[in-house]
Amino acid sequence: MKTSIARAAFFSIACLLCTAEARAADIDGAWVSNASVCDQVFEKHGDTISISSTSEAHGSGFIVDGNRLRGKLVDCEIKTRRQDGPVVHLIAACATDVALSYVQFSLRKDGEDRITRVFPGIPELELSYVRCRL
Repeated sequence: MKTSIARAAFFSIACLLCTAEARAADIDGAWVSNASVCDQVFEKHGDTISISSTSEAHGSGFIVDGNRLRGKLVDCEIKTRRQDGPVVHLIAACATDVALSYVQFSLRKDGEDRITRVFPGIPELELSYVRCRL
């Protein structure tokens, strides 16, 4: 009896820890450098969000959708993810009109709807983004 209670408690705690880590790594969504321009940077058609044709006039933004990361001029497939505390490290294969390259992204979760792109080795360089609720 004691063994089954201990086993149930262990699995309950393990499930809670796994769920918390999955939520911490939730970076899916449309991200923009200034929340007030979400409507100018992104367009929503049904369930699909895309970057507007005039987005560069309003600020920078990108979309993370599962294993895809899309910007105005780039489309990436996320190959690996690694969680290191609040930082999610990504390696992505990115294609532009002229080249394919592998890019490393490090995104620090600063809250439910805030992330900061950090550049390992250059601590003074950070780019902050907020998630648009479209």
